[in-house]
Amino acid sequence: MRQVIKATAAAEMINDGATVLIGGFMGVGSPMRIIDALVARGARDLTVIANDTAMPGVGIGKLVDAGCLKAVVASHIGLNPVTQRKMVAGELEVTLVPQGTLIEQIRAGGAGLGGVLTRTGVGTLVEQDKQIVEIRGEKFLLELPIRADFALLHAREADYDYNLTYRLTAANFNPVMAFAGGTVIAEAEEIVPVGVIPPDAIRTPGVLVNHLVERPH
Repeated sequence: MRQVIKATAAAEMINDGATVLIGGFMGVGSPMRIIDALVARGARDLTVIANDTAMPGVGIGKLVDAGCLKAVVASHIGLNPVTQRKMVAGELEVTLVPQGTLIEQIRAGGAGLGGVLTRTGVGTLVEQDKQIVEIRGEKFLLELPIRADFALLHAREADYDYNLTYRLTAANFNPVMAFAGGTVIAEAEEIVPVGVIPPDAIRTPGVLVNHLVERPH
């Protein structure tokens, strides 16, 4: 049986300046306890790669509020005016990537692929400084794979072998990000004994997870 760690210990592992993949969609499926611990320790200069920055005071929005971030790579920031304000003021570097392209770049990083070919952005400003590949008379952009120093996941259930399950849409980016982080840290709503989770319900096998955060009493 593997050991669980405190959220504060997880936050201490994530060094200032690190690149961090964070699961979730508008806060749903985001690892809230780890995020709170990062804010509490005063993390700085993180580059977060995620679907979005949620809302002020919610999920990744807390990292934005607290000034923990140097840069964000996300699909949208439309519901977080703090992110928008900091971007306009030059306090936060924001790179917007179409959602399908972003998740495919992360998947490619986890799978060890050389990149993703997509027609999204062809003929627009997006194609500047990117390699264009022509296949059967059609142009595609080569989008490079994404990996990060850490991947922070939220699961519905975990066991003490670190196997993870997800519930409905809270799965979102989490299972894919599990493959693309150098160190994978997960938190779960419930931690159950080994054998309780049916094998066919496991979405992220424990071999991919380095650390599991304990549940608060």
